[in-house]
Amino acid sequence: MWDSTTINMILEGIVGTVYMSIVSTFFGYILGLPMGVLLTISDKNGLKPNPVLYKILDAISNVVRSVPFLILLILLIPFTRLVVGKSYGTTATIVPLVISAAPYIARMVESSLKEVDEGVIEAAKAMGASNTQIVFKVLLVEARTSLITNATIALGTVLGYSAMAGTIGGGGLGDIAIRYGYYRYQADIMIVTVILLIALFQIFQNTGMFIARKLNHKI
Repeated sequence: MWDSTTINMILEGIVGTVYMSIVSTFFGYILGLPMGVLLTISDKNGLKPNPVLYKILDAISNVVRSVPFLILLILLIPFTRLVVGKSYGTTATIVPLVISAAPYIARMVESSLKEVDEGVIEAAKAMGASNTQIVFKVLLVEARTSLITNATIALGTVLGYSAMAGTIGGGGLGDIAIRYGYYRYQADIMIVTVILLIALFQIFQNTGMFIARKLNHKI
């Protein structure tokens, strides 16, 4: 069973899973980071309270996060096909992964920024810093360790979602586990893919936590 074709398939699955996870998390942060910043500053205790904006962003975040990923994946098939030209494969899976991850990331960014000491923010205001300067030079800088930690958590979550995408031909290790381990009853392939997913998760987690510790000026 474990000939060169099977081994190459597993290796391609690893590459596909890593590709989906990292790219989806990256674009998830491109959308989620500014959304999280806006949630923070528009809150009632934020730098520039805006109840309407906060409620809109809050509603978007809650609605998207409340939909199970597998259902969201199916609902977004027409949109995915419109964006990338097809609804299956690793690249196509990135579309629903990003949409699912962005609100989740936004909430974590909001949580990280709200952990920043109010005294530091007040000191920046006293020195005449603008809201933009406070966001970029105070909030994001002071919260960088927490942001990296949360990015690591988000990456692990996206990794799990990418495996779920295998149920509809999403590519990667999840797709291999479904096609061979489930439909063809090849338990050995199922076990190997699960072990590889666990290994990737540990690598992502350990790397992210190492970077977070290095950036933590308090240690």
